[in-house]
Amino acid sequence: MQALDTQTTIAVIGAGAMGSGIAQVAAQAGHKVYLHDQRDGAATAGRDGIARQLQRRVDKGKMEQQTVDAIVGRIQPVSALSEVADSIMVIEAIVEDLEIKHSLLADLEELCGQDTILATNTSSISVTALGAKLRHPERLVGMHFFNPAPLMALVEVVKGLATDNAVAEIVHATAANWGKKPVFATSTPGFIVNRVARPFYAESLRLLQEGAADPATLDAIIRESGNFRMGPFELTDLIGHDVNYAVTNSVFNAYYQDARFLPSLIQKELVEAGRLGRKSGQGFYSYTDGSERPAPDTEPARQSDDTTLIVEGDLGPASTLINRFRDAGLEIVERDGPGQIRFGDAVLALTDGRMATERAQAEGTPDLTLFDLAFDFGKATRLAVCFSDQASEKARHEAVALLQKTNIAVSAVKDRPGLVVMRTVATLANEAADAELHGVATKEDIDLAMKAGLNYPEGPLSWSDRLGNGRVLQVLTNIQNSYGEDRYRPALLLRKNHHAGKGFYK
Repeated sequence: MQALDTQTTIAVIGAGAMGSGIAQVAAQAGHKVYLHDQRDGAATAGRDGIARQLQRRVDKGKMEQQTVDAIVGRIQPVSALSEVADSIMVIEAIVEDLEIKHSLLADLEELCGQDTILATNTSSISVTALGAKLRHPERLVGMHFFNPAPLMALVEVVKGLATDNAVAEIVHATAANWGKKPVFATSTPGFIVNRVARPFYAESLRLLQEGAADPATLDAIIRESGNFRMGPFELTDLIGHDVNYAVTNSVFNAYYQDARFLPSLIQKELVEAGRLGRKSGQGFYSYTDGSERPAPDTEPARQSDDTTLIVEGDLGPASTLINRFRDAGLEIVERDGPGQIRFGDAVLALTDGRMATERAQAEGTPDLTLFDLAFDFGKATRLAVCFSDQASEKARHEAVALLQKTNIAVSAVKDRPGLVVMRTVATLANEAADAELHGVATKEDIDLAMKAGLNYPEGPLSWSDRLGNGRVLQVLTNIQNSYGEDRYRPALLLRKNHHAGKGFYK
């Protein structure tokens, strides 16, 4: 299906940060854009704000003045809603309120021609529900941009129950023509990103509540080991805890209080205290003048005179650690075994979702240290570890010393199921698998959405495949057994793929 011709006119209703950003995107693509807001002067202010932002790019030599003048010249503030009647597509970006949106869309349906596409930028309201009171709901489609719209690549094209497939395909092609990375999604709570991303915040919040580590340490582990651009606590401070908590509650309630989406009491307290993050000056971190970010907990330098490392069996995703140990001057002895490392008295293994104390007892290895998942063990600069309660001080010392020989910063966290990165990736993959099973989106679009919308280092389903058949299922099963909660139940598709001996892509 072809994209909308750039000679056609687009209208954007709502001149706040999101609406103005969408108007800028459409104007940059070459469209004439009507910008309307019911607040007096807001549309003109929105256009002027766009002009100021683009002018800064001119001042830095990143854009030509002529180009900026052309973009701003294509944006026309209009004071009356009736002035957008000749638009080929109208995108509403107003307040997230079902009844207010209903009223606007009904007015647009009366004003605009029968071929005008009505698009909603809603991030949480059902597109099906928004179209329910329209006479022609087939021409309503979700076009969910991410903030800031000019910079963020992802657009979720959301089909309601009545949305015409041809309309959705036109919007998808148009978004691509505007330089975006569009994905199709069905109108289910949270669409793709706001649903699949819930574990990224939820698991670290739970680890914090359980005293596993402090926010700065958990953030550092997620960044420096998991390769995520931001940790969950600094990210929720940036988003705003009122916004993030509201989305979590919305998804939780929309799924009939499914335990997978259970909101955090810690975040609830922050919202009630008005500690909303950057915008209030205080969240998990302080943003007042002169405040400094706390440093993550890092184990002090340890020394060991041992020069021989015994690798027993296949280390799976952690196999590239062997090269780092070899480069550090250690003699490597490889032999059959359960997939673990021996160094002095220490036994180290990649977490399988069990607590170190539980696994040490089950496997008869009291001096056990578990280490966390890394996105790339060959390049990771930090790893989380936890020790079994049975481990001696000498074994703990040697485990840390071994990892430090490879210039890895070590953060010791309390013994909790799945550690930090592994637990986060496993639950993200689980939610993504459930979304694919339920037809929310294709596996390709789910992975693309998480990378383009949230800058994840890899899509969760692709990452699950890379970890090896059955590993995510094993981790989730063990975490669920530890907690005895439905929250960690493995998705049916994970189980099916495991029994078929395949992944999501192979």
